[in-house]
Amino acid sequence: MCGIVGYTGPLNAGEVLLNGLSLLEYRGYDSAGIALFDDQDISVYKQIGKVKELKDRCADITDVSHCGIGHTRWATHGGVTNVNAHPHKVGKVTLIHNGIIENYHDLMERYKLASALVSDTDTEVAARVIEHYYQELQDPKAAIWKTVSELRGTFAFCVLFEDVPGVIYCIRRTSPLIAAATPNGAFAASDVTALLEYTREFFVLPEDTLAVLCPEGAFLEDAAGNAVAPEMLTVDWDVESAKKGGYPWFMLKEINEQPRALQDTLLPRIENGLPDFTEEQIPDDFLKRCKQVCIVACGTAMYAGMVAKALIEPLLRIPVSVHVASEFHFSNPLVDDDTLMLVISQSGETIDTLDALRLGKEMGATIVSVVNVKGSTIARESDYVLYTHAGPEQAVASTKAYTVQIATLYLLGCRMAMVRGKMSEEDAREFVQNLLQASEYEQQVIEENNDAIQEIARHIIQFDDAYFIGRGLDYSFSLEGALKLKEISYIHAEAYAAGELKHGTIALIEEGTPVIAIATQEPVYRELLSNAIEVKSRGAYVILITKKGAHAPKKAYDVQLTIPDVDDRFTGFPTAVCLQLLAYHASNEKGLDVDKPRNLAKSVTVR
Repeated sequence: MCGIVGYTGPLNAGEVLLNGLSLLEYRGYDSAGIALFDDQDISVYKQIGKVKELKDRCADITDVSHCGIGHTRWATHGGVTNVNAHPHKVGKVTLIHNGIIENYHDLMERYKLASALVSDTDTEVAARVIEHYYQELQDPKAAIWKTVSELRGTFAFCVLFEDVPGVIYCIRRTSPLIAAATPNGAFAASDVTALLEYTREFFVLPEDTLAVLCPEGAFLEDAAGNAVAPEMLTVDWDVESAKKGGYPWFMLKEINEQPRALQDTLLPRIENGLPDFTEEQIPDDFLKRCKQVCIVACGTAMYAGMVAKALIEPLLRIPVSVHVASEFHFSNPLVDDDTLMLVISQSGETIDTLDALRLGKEMGATIVSVVNVKGSTIARESDYVLYTHAGPEQAVASTKAYTVQIATLYLLGCRMAMVRGKMSEEDAREFVQNLLQASEYEQQVIEENNDAIQEIARHIIQFDDAYFIGRGLDYSFSLEGALKLKEISYIHAEAYAAGELKHGTIALIEEGTPVIAIATQEPVYRELLSNAIEVKSRGAYVILITKKGAHAPKKAYDVQLTIPDVDDRFTGFPTAVCLQLLAYHASNEKGLDVDKPRNLAKSVTVR
């Protein structure tokens, strides 16, 4: 959510900023802007709409600048207008900001800013406070430190001072911000994707630490002025991974990348055919003695957690709970020193999930996070980290991140079952082998089912509503399937436990209503078929997903999709691909922006 790019050095800053903002479009935004140094003047260009429209606006710039900052804004305080877009210039101060200043109204009153404000944003308030202290103190660093000491909320700031040309000041609290120093100058960004054309080496700016970027490098210091050594990180994918590679949409590319992502995530954690977390230093002792597992996440990551719960709880015979991260603080959770808390986030920056993590630590839980981004805040604040090696995921709708999260949690569950004596080594090896073969199951669905799914999508898009039903693990899969369809095709889609149909849900069925019935679990297969027959007899258009070879009477479906005949525990991987392709084709057939659905952002970094 929102994107930041900063650059100072010998290159054309305007080109660096605009190209970087283009690479950050997937994060979600409604306006964009840049600020460029020109001698001792700062020129600001901003535009509602896409980065392309900002590029058009900047096309007539003839002077080459070597220092500037850029931003893509997701409206929080104030509507979508050019005035509210970033950067905000106040006197000699120009500021871009990700996050929310919670006490902005108090600051307005304290500094009597109401009559001076030209926008409706909390960011302009912060800029005016910095300008106030800069006039008083005549010291950029002191003005920034004085301001942030008075702020409540989250922020990642990049600040220019008009009489300090070529220098960018950066500071953050909670909101993500990274930086890099290269032979071609210094960079700042909210996401490493924006930097990959120039470097794969970067550092995460520590919270409440000031970074001073100049052409010669990036220098960190704390509030007392002491130098701080950055902890360097290396990204393990290149700029080509963040491009479409010939696919019409990032989402389709990322669906097709799932088999490889699964192997990349699993293979480094398998030794002699068994799950091994030696590299992550997760102690078997704690996996053996913990008395409960608490899973916390948002959206797709939470649904990955629900799949894990459905596997882990009956396997380990200990309580496993799944919490919506945004509700965790208010649920008075039963978390203590004997709790393994699994925190799941693709970006590692999801604000509600981070808040839940911090509460869990306060309550004594041991935190194991499952994230895709090295050096992210959630990764750094966890006791242990399981990185998913999915590579960049540019589409807002998560695909490969979801399936590698499930695979990682499955592998952890298998290790726990071994050390707790619930699974023999022989059974664990069989489990791991099945898990490794999941990539083959995914590839089969991509190759064999794509055309049939496209035809189904053409039928579904004629309707305003669609329903998903399943039992057991299939119900967990259906939750994510419904989310995918609704978020990118704008078809109202809901998932229901099939056994609950008679308790109200079946009243929603009308002639032609699409119902996706997932029936891959043998113990409840007959019951699910009965539910499919129920809705079909009331006019539903039933898309039945089963294993190959599974018998289903024609009265139970209108269209049947099949996945490979695999162990029930692993049907989620090919099923996920089916449901992702269904959502993708529905969105594409409707002529929508598959990768950037309206009102949504990839990384939710504000509450």
